Amino acid sequence: MAKAGRASGGQRPLLEARNIVKTIGTGAGELQILKGVSMDLVPGELTLLMGPSGSGKTTLLSILGCILTATSGELHLAGHQAVGLSSEALAEIRRLHVGFVFQSYNLFPTLTAVENVLVALDVRDARSADPIQTATEALKAVGLGHRINTYPSKLSGGEKQRVAIARSLAGRPSVVLADEPTAALDSENGKAVMELLKEVAKDPTRAVMAVTHDHRTLHYADRIITIEDGRIVGDDRSPNKSPPGSEGSPHPSKKKNVAA
Repeated sequence: MAKAGRASGGQRPLLEARNIVKTIGTGAGELQILKGVSMDLVPGELTLLMGPSGSGKTTLLSILGCILTATSGELHLAGHQAVGLSSEALAEIRRLHVGFVFQSYNLFPTLTAVENVLVALDVRDARSADPIQTATEALKAVGLGHRINTYPSKLSGGEKQRVAIARSLAGRPSVVLADEPTAALDSENGKAVMELLKEVAKDPTRAVMAVTHDHRTLHYADRIITIEDGRIVGDDRSPNKSPPGSEGSPHPSKKKNVAA
């Protein structure tokens, strides 16, 4: 079984995937997209998932985020077992526990920045004495307190992505998953977004993972997981980063052949 290294140290994983297999088609047309993927995500670190096109990154992200269910295996997200559930049950877990950041922002063009965040609060049924204030504070946290009443058409690409991040954090999800968050951005805006995700990942109650092809993002990562042909082939930790909650010498940044 191919797997990413199991998280160590004092932090309990917020997401645990074990031997995830995803198959599409039947008979002679059957295709195995994921071939026994195991990994953990713990709070307090920014994990990057990297691999070539067709390696299974998007499929894995969709399963971890409860958009798809695996053909077999186990997925525990914030204490919920997600494999084999109906689409309605997956949607409920996703609504309560997962925040997504998409490459294309997916903002409602007829809503202001604060209204886009309010929609996310409403969808998650996040109870707040003052939801407008909650949404405003989320935008202030990503540096957009001065743009709360601005429509997406008047925002730069970097500002749109920061609204998307604020929206993903609405309702305090346990896991934040970002799909190529810098792909549509120039270097300056890409840097700002990665610095923001790095800061978000410091939250001890939240795990953050980003799928990326962008090698400019590598030095922001606490951990880099590499996937090829549906298998995890590398799990590298920053040379100065020990697993959250652990003490002692740092984990070496050395690519491991973890296929078993």
